[in-house]
Amino acid sequence: MKFEIKLAIKNIKGHWGRSAALFALAALLACSIFGGSIIIRSLQNGLRSYEKRLGADIIVIPEEAAGEGTFESILLQGIPGYFYMDMDVLEAIRGLEGVKAASPQFYLASASSGCCDTLVQIIGFDPDSDFSVKPWILENYGKMINDGDVIVGSDIRIPENKSFRFYNVECRAVAKLGKTGTGLDSAIYADMNTIQRMMESADKIGFDYFESVEPENAVSSVLIDVTDGYEVRDVARKINLEFEGVRAISSKDMVSGISEGLSGVSKVVGGLIVFIWGLSIAVLIVSFNMIVNERVGELALLRIIGGTKKMLAGVLLWETIIISVSGGLLGNTLASLVIISFSDILRDVLKVPLLLTNGWIIGIVFLFSVLVSTIVCVLTSVIAANRITSKDTALILREGL
Repeated sequence: MKFEIKLAIKNIKGHWGRSAALFALAALLACSIFGGSIIIRSLQNGLRSYEKRLGADIIVIPEEAAGEGTFESILLQGIPGYFYMDMDVLEAIRGLEGVKAASPQFYLASASSGCCDTLVQIIGFDPDSDFSVKPWILENYGKMINDGDVIVGSDIRIPENKSFRFYNVECRAVAKLGKTGTGLDSAIYADMNTIQRMMESADKIGFDYFESVEPENAVSSVLIDVTDGYEVRDVARKINLEFEGVRAISSKDMVSGISEGLSGVSKVVGGLIVFIWGLSIAVLIVSFNMIVNERVGELALLRIIGGTKKMLAGVLLWETIIISVSGGLLGNTLASLVIISFSDILRDVLKVPLLLTNGWIIGIVFLFSVLVSTIVCVLTSVIAANRITSKDTALILREGL
C-alpha cells in the first residue's frame, strides 16, 4: 500500500493541471453541500430566535409604521428608526377582554452628531409590566437593570469604560445579550426612566421626533400577552376594528410571513446544490474517463513490469482519495470563512433572520460533506478504472499505442 500511495503522490505532482481540475471539482462538490446546508440551518435558527425574542402574542404599532415597513426594518435589519403614538392607547388596550398583559416599548434612533457616541437603535421598556425583554436580561445579566444602565445587543462593542452617551444622557453598559441573527443584535435596551430622559433631552436639543405627541406621553409599540382560551387573531382583529391609527399584528403572522420568504430562499439554495452536484458529477465522470484513456499506455507499462490489476486500481484510488479529501477540506474551509465573515451581510441582503448554527453541528456537516464528496469522486474513478483494469494487458497496450 505504501508503494501505491507514493506512486499516487508522484502522479499527482507530475500532472498538476489535471490534478488541479479534479481538486477544484472536489472542492466545489464539498463546498456546495456544506455551504448550502449551513445557510439553510442558520436561516431556521434565525427564525426560531426571532420568534422567541418577540416574546408577545400581539404587537400594536402606529399604522404608518406598519405601512412603511419601519418596524420590520428595525427588527430584521437593525436600521435605526422611530415612531410614536399616544400613551392612551396602552391604557385602553389593557381594558380589553382577552388581554392578559400589555407592556409599552419606546423606540429612539440615536443621532450621529455630538450628543451621541454611536448611531444605534435604542429600545426602552417598562420593567414593571414587561414580559418580553425582561427574561432575556435576567438570563444574560442575572438581575434587572437600574436607572442609567443599558443592555447592548451582541453586535455592539462595549468601550473599556463601559459608558455610552445618548442625547447627552450618560449610560452604563452592564451586559450584552446573546446573538439572535436579527437587527436586534445592534440595538441597545434601557428602562423607562432612562429612555424618558433620553427622549426629553432629544426634544429639548431640537430633535423633532415626536410631532404632536409629548415625549412623556409617547409610546412606540404595545406588546400584548393574550389570555389563555382566547384566539390571538381574534383579539388582534378586535383591536384593529376598535382603534384608529394603529395596527395590531400577531407574532404568528409576522413569523409566518418571514417563514414563507425563508422557504423560498431554502428552495433556491437547495436547487443550486442539486444543480451543482449534477453538473459536477457529470463532469467528473467525463473527466475520469478521459484521464484513464490518456493513461492507457502508462497503465499497460505498469502491468508489463509486474503491476497487478489490484495495484493499478489502488494507485488510481489513492490519487482520487488524496485529491478529493484535500479539495473538500479546502473548499469547506473557504466556505466557512465566507459564511462566518459575511453572515450579517447575507442576513441584510435576504432580509430574513440568520443565526449561525452551533459549532459542533458545523463540524459534523463539514466532515460529512467532505466524506460525501470523496465517495462520489471515488465511485466515478472506480467506474472509469474498472473499464481499463478489466481488459487484457496486450489489448490495453495496443489501444494505448
